[in-house]
Amino acid sequence: MSSSFSPSLSEAEQIRQLQQQLQWAELKIQVLEERWRLHLLAKYGPASEKLNDTQLELLEWEPGVSHTEVEAESEHAAEPALVRARERRAHPGRQELPADLPRREQVLPCPPEQCTCQACGGETTVIGYEQSEQLDVEPAQYFVRVTKREKRACRFCPEQGVTAAPLPARILDKGLVSDRVVIDTVVAKYCDHLPLYRQSAMLARDTGLEISRATLDGWVMRVGELFIPIATAVGQELLHSSYLQADETPVAVQMHDKRGKHHQAFLWQYGRPGGSVVFDFQLGRGRDGPKRFLQEFEGLLQSDGYAAYEQVGGPKMVHACCWAHARRKFLEALKLHPEDRVAARLVSQIDDLFAVDAEARAASLDQTARHKLRLERTQPLLSRLQPQIEAALAQALPASALGKAARYTLALWPKLTRFLQYPELGLSNNLAENSMRPIALGRKNWIHVGSPQAGPKVAAILSIVESCRRLQIPVRDYLADILPGLAHWSIQHLKDRTPAAWAARR
Repeated sequence: MSSSFSPSLSEAEQIRQLQQQLQWAELKIQVLEERWRLHLLAKYGPASEKLNDTQLELLEWEPGVSHTEVEAESEHAAEPALVRARERRAHPGRQELPADLPRREQVLPCPPEQCTCQACGGETTVIGYEQSEQLDVEPAQYFVRVTKREKRACRFCPEQGVTAAPLPARILDKGLVSDRVVIDTVVAKYCDHLPLYRQSAMLARDTGLEISRATLDGWVMRVGELFIPIATAVGQELLHSSYLQADETPVAVQMHDKRGKHHQAFLWQYGRPGGSVVFDFQLGRGRDGPKRFLQEFEGLLQSDGYAAYEQVGGPKMVHACCWAHARRKFLEALKLHPEDRVAARLVSQIDDLFAVDAEARAASLDQTARHKLRLERTQPLLSRLQPQIEAALAQALPASALGKAARYTLALWPKLTRFLQYPELGLSNNLAENSMRPIALGRKNWIHVGSPQAGPKVAAILSIVESCRRLQIPVRDYLADILPGLAHWSIQHLKDRTPAAWAARR
């Protein structure tokens, strides 16, 4: 809007235009301040959320600020609250060591001077033991396993030739290393996020044997290749369930096209709460991936508000959304403006929704009882919450964090409230997001997937590892039992080798 005014305009009209200009300028400043605070929060990490704008401004002017300094400053700012929290929190006491861990006893005898009575000089008697427990470990010890296969022949029938004892099935036929070494390599990379070049250096340090990163990568890719049919069988298990949660995360892929740039591919995750999970590797974030995977799914699908989950699945599929994502957007608005009472009130009321489900979990209620509690307690909360979000949207600047949060929540309101119709449905998609954390940690360590062809193999390994974690299966035991000889199993029998089927047999 121009700042010049025509002489023909009345003084009142000029004042109105100036006031309008001032209002737009204030709103623009508010949006820019929000963007600046978001930039600083992203730069200085989660601890900086406790700091006000003045403290963040001082950090920005200070060269070479470390994350340790930011955390120390945030703890100092929140010290009274932390003190109160410590006063309320009771000490849990000494932690007990797991009962299923094997025990090795060590008896410490008394020295000679304690074996003789100081009064009469007679020999003292053992009347018991003072017992304590500590967690201990034996470092990994590498050795060479020598396998001797017995050979037999008939001395009277030389035409029958020589026979040798058959070799047991192995992951890598004629490989230099045993199955245990291969399994340790896979677990170290995808459970402990240890990249292959570090593992290669550790092997050289501990054994004196130099095994290249390319060789280790060959072992891992072989395991991924073997697991692709198992991951497909896990996917079929999931498609026959009544409730799935979905999420996606980017992963860099080395393209080998001489451009020197990585392509941003995506791992799409589909899992059942408390059950298995499968990752689907796709080179893009379009609808094609979920549409192909979910084309036969007829149950409940819960995700965030990403549009790619629209118009997927079978004709009876019901799409629900996640309250944690909606809460996160209002919480972001509150972080930007801690004094904003509207955002604080909305976050508090969404917390009340989660408190109802937390109460149901604490009371160990089944789905039917939880659904009854939701109808009694949650439905009135939602009836009050919706008009308040609508009022916040009407008052907030559309480009502001509060305006975006309100618009996002109202647009998804029918999908956010589906849990009132379906007792099985959870309030949030957090379990799916938690399963993405190992990938986020892995990205910081193994950096990228080596090629588009390696993507499905990596996805298959991640599917098995994460399913074992969710089902509380010892991943090494599962890999050691399933991998040797897996290549010789028929496709029809692979459904009996999935983590869920393996756990059911055990």
